[in-house]
Amino acid sequence: MIAASYIMPIRHGAVEDTEETWAYLRLLSPHVGEVIVVDGSPPEVFEAHAAALRGSSIRHVPVDPELVTPMGKVGGCLTGLRLAGHECVVIADDDIRYTPDALARVVTLLEGYHVVRPQNYFDPLPWHARYDTARTLFNRLSGGDWPGTLGVRRSVLRDTGGYDGGAMFENLELVRTVRAAEGKEAVPLDLFVARRPPSARHFFSQRVRQAYDELARPLRFGLFLTLLPLTVILAQRGRGAALVVAVGAFVVFAEAGRRRGRGTTVFPATSSLLAPLWLAERAVCVWLALGARLFLGGIPYRNSVLRLAANSPKELRRRHRAVAFARREAPLVLRRACGNNT
Repeated sequence: MIAASYIMPIRHGAVEDTEETWAYLRLLSPHVGEVIVVDGSPPEVFEAHAAALRGSSIRHVPVDPELVTPMGKVGGCLTGLRLAGHECVVIADDDIRYTPDALARVVTLLEGYHVVRPQNYFDPLPWHARYDTARTLFNRLSGGDWPGTLGVRRSVLRDTGGYDGGAMFENLELVRTVRAAEGKEAVPLDLFVARRPPSARHFFSQRVRQAYDELARPLRFGLFLTLLPLTVILAQRGRGAALVVAVGAFVVFAEAGRRRGRGTTVFPATSSLLAPLWLAERAVCVWLALGARLFLGGIPYRNSVLRLAANSPKELRRRHRAVAFARREAPLVLRRACGNNT
């Protein structure tokens, strides 16, 4: 039995394959202290999920109304953290598939770190998942990929008061919040957790939104912005050889990311070959994301427009210092008030 709480937030609707998802949770639940599904679905979908989980040890609860956030997953995570009975908490989207060994390793790492960021790989691998794996390979060269799951100590998020539910890049926001509180992060590049790929339709709907996330990392966003105009300039000047060299370099960079941390065991070589195509897509989508920021005020998300990609580390450190100061001063203010009343 792994001494941890496993939290699965469901945002606003039914999961894509409920039967397979519930079967996975039933297989996992005997290996972990508790499994909590925090469901933000409409009432009729919520009841269908509840009926499917009835008779199991899995807790199925709604999002706390006090914790509803623009980014629905965050409200579910914060609700689960309030209910969690273990210090070690693993948050995982409904498309994440842990093995008991991978889950145990995350929890073991939480003994020495405050937040743990595993690495996802798609299983199975339809064409769009094979293509999108190129993003993962590049990320593995620059601090590790951003998966749909994190391990975190419950107490550190409780002490920070949670994290901003208005941020689109919610996992980055959570990690930055922990680090702003002087928490330590582990990014084991050889800790792989399977992820079910989205439908092709959902994949296409994510292209500009994922590019918008890069606004949280201005240097990366700026680099992506330069790719398209630089390509146009080279093409206009007849520098075809330079473009060929660049394409080859992108393949080499992606392959280097694939080879880090035993990545060749889960990432296909074809994803390295597709890396230049993924970069071309991102080079276009960052301009569309910038246009959304300038002309729409943010990125459309469900029935709203979200402006914030993620708060800067500097801003989160400032907020943490303010929270810590308020907590230190509160007992003194209370004692003074009691003294005045007497």
